[in-house]
Amino acid sequence: MKLNIFANPNLLHEAAAQTIVRLLRQKPDAVLGLATGGTPVGIYEALTAAVRRREVSFARAASFNLDEYVGLPPDHPASYRYYMDQHLFRHIDIPPERTHIPDGCAADLERECERYDRLLQAAGRIDLMLLGLGHNGHIGFNEPGRALHSKTHVAILHPQTREANARFFRTPEEVPTRAITMGLGSIFSARTILLVVKGNDKADIVHRALTGPITTECPASLLQLHPRLVVMLDEGAAARIKCQTTQNAFHEPVDSTNGLW
Repeated sequence: MKLNIFANPNLLHEAAAQTIVRLLRQKPDAVLGLATGGTPVGIYEALTAAVRRREVSFARAASFNLDEYVGLPPDHPASYRYYMDQHLFRHIDIPPERTHIPDGCAADLERECERYDRLLQAAGRIDLMLLGLGHNGHIGFNEPGRALHSKTHVAILHPQTREANARFFRTPEEVPTRAITMGLGSIFSARTILLVVKGNDKADIVHRALTGPITTECPASLLQLHPRLVVMLDEGAAARIKCQTTQNAFHEPVDSTNGLW
C-alpha cells in the first residue's frame, strides 16, 4: 500500500489525474475502471484540462464503469451514464464505443450482468481501477454482508447508501433500491487500484478499511490484500490514519508525482 495525504482537495485531484495521465502516456490503450459520485468530479475536471492542453489522449483507451442504477435510463440526470457524459466523456477524445457502463434498464438484468463480465474478460485486465469509498465501507455497490460477489451482479442498496446518494435526486424516495455493480473479482483483478477519499466524515471508515480487520462486513478492508494499492486522501479523510502513521510508521507516504508505484 502506498499512502498519499494532500493538504487540500485540489492537490489530490491533480495528483490522481496525473496518475492516469502517466499511465496513458506509458500505455495509450490502457483499460480504465472508473467511478462516479462526488469524489471523482475534480479528478475528471483535471483530466479534461490535461486533454485540452494536449498532454494526454484517451483515443485508444477503454473504460469500464463500476456500476449503474437499476431502472434509470441513460439520459436520466441521476444515471451514471449521464454523469460520465457530463463530467468526462463529452470533454475528452475517448471513442463512445470504448466506454462501457452497465445497462440498468435491461429487460433481463442477469443476462446484462453476464454480458458485462464478457466485455470485461474480452478487454483483458483493467490497468487502473479508480475507487471511492462509501460510509459503510462499500466499493462500487458491493455492500457489507456475510458474503460478497466476485462477478457483476444486481445489488440491493443499503439504506445508508441510499441516504448518502439522496443528494443527487429530488426526493429520497426517488433513489433506486438496486444497482448493477462490478464484482470484487473484477475490481481486484486490476493491476493497480487507486482509492481516493475526501472529507472528515470519511475518516472513521478510512481507518477501519485500511487498518482494521479484513472482513466482508467492510468490503473495502479487502483492499489491504491487493498487491498494488495507491491511496490518496485529503487531510480530513486522513485524520485517524495520520495519527496511526505518526505513532507506528504504518505506511511510508510517497511522492505521488513519481509514478504509479
